[in-house]
Amino acid sequence: MTVTNQTEVTRLLTDHFRCPDELLDFSVSMNQSAGTGYFRFGPDAVCYGPCSSGALASSVTGNLHDALQDVSIDNSEVQLPFDPVQIVNNLRHERYQCRHPHGRSANKTSGLVRKLYYLARPFLTIAMRKHLQRLYLGDWEKIPFPHWPVDSTVESIQEQLLVLSMKSHNIRSIPFIWFWPKGALSCTAVTHDVETTAGWNFCSQLMDIDDSFGIKSAFQVVPEERYTVHQSGLDSIKARGFELNIHDLNHDGNLMTDREEFMRRVSGINHHGKKFGALGFRAAVLYRNIDWYHALDFDYDMSIPNVAHLDPQRGGCCTVFPFFNGKMIELPVTMAQDYSIFHILNDYSIDLWKQQIALIREKHGLMQMIVHPDYILGTAERRVYADLLTYLAELRDRGETWIALPAEVTAWWRLRNELRLVNEGGKWSIQGNGREDARIAYATLVDEKLTYVLDPVA
Repeated sequence: MTVTNQTEVTRLLTDHFRCPDELLDFSVSMNQSAGTGYFRFGPDAVCYGPCSSGALASSVTGNLHDALQDVSIDNSEVQLPFDPVQIVNNLRHERYQCRHPHGRSANKTSGLVRKLYYLARPFLTIAMRKHLQRLYLGDWEKIPFPHWPVDSTVESIQEQLLVLSMKSHNIRSIPFIWFWPKGALSCTAVTHDVETTAGWNFCSQLMDIDDSFGIKSAFQVVPEERYTVHQSGLDSIKARGFELNIHDLNHDGNLMTDREEFMRRVSGINHHGKKFGALGFRAAVLYRNIDWYHALDFDYDMSIPNVAHLDPQRGGCCTVFPFFNGKMIELPVTMAQDYSIFHILNDYSIDLWKQQIALIREKHGLMQMIVHPDYILGTAERRVYADLLTYLAELRDRGETWIALPAEVTAWWRLRNELRLVNEGGKWSIQGNGREDARIAYATLVDEKLTYVLDPVA
């Protein structure tokens, strides 16, 4: 017995693809298992949640049941043994962490050790800090899920659902509104979290460096306690065409200690956001609890990593695209932070960044990186950052990525969400405000795999 869940599943696909909803027809089994666990949906998608078919696993290791083999098609209706909306939300909201053997939630990392670390942090050299952090993060290579160095499980689920829908309607191609404006093949956002006085003093020079490559970036500023925030410095960031956002409240590591503490501090965070004219927010150390974010009065958040193997709070949202979380849009951090590369991996090259960029570009996703002005003061670090900017500029100049400010990415994602495809006289067209920047593309089945082709623009 099944119950139609077409509206929710359809919205999951139309939010991502902006494709015609009349070609999407799904139902979800009512006979859901009482518990939750891990299973697969095809070869590339690890899922966490209830499923009415097969045995659910308590961990990602070992052989997982593939629920794809239990999908059936009745006329044009795709009948699923699980609710993909719930599964995707479990990934985006990191709810699988409660069963993850390497899971470290914000609460688990808020004990005595973490409190002592942040009390001592101002007196620790980088050498001392990285030694402690390497010890703490020493098991990162053993974490089986999310997939390192980039996880696109959410996209794999969405693509598999679209393939099933296309097969149920016996079609080989379906139109949709391309992910990025003017046919850009991917998107890039460069962001800088300012953590110390030295980093704050370096912001002007860092803007010079970014400008020398024709790249504008976003600066996240700690509004209280860490350093003196001069209004002239804030004005300079915005006057030069860079973006200014709020970075935590005081960066003491305690924002996410518990809900009461978060709610106590959020009023100050929102106050500074309005005072600074900031549209975006990022929590310190990427500590996060997405279920509390309704209290934040910002247009978007940038606190959720795609894969958090090298972060104190493990997990990851398993997507390389923006997504809505209530009124806000989440822009996932999809690339490793400079501090982690330099001081945890001891790598002074852009090899890992290039590997992540290649994987994200395969999905045409968002490449969002954090480079701290505090950690590129040295000659070697600054050379690596210049190499990264050189590579990004080359991609941009070849038309392979759109380098945008986070606010621009958010504005586009909201605009695209309001656009729709209309078939007039057998020809597809885009309707809605801002449609002149949008492009039609086609998702096409080639050898049972989904490929994307942009409609040529006359």
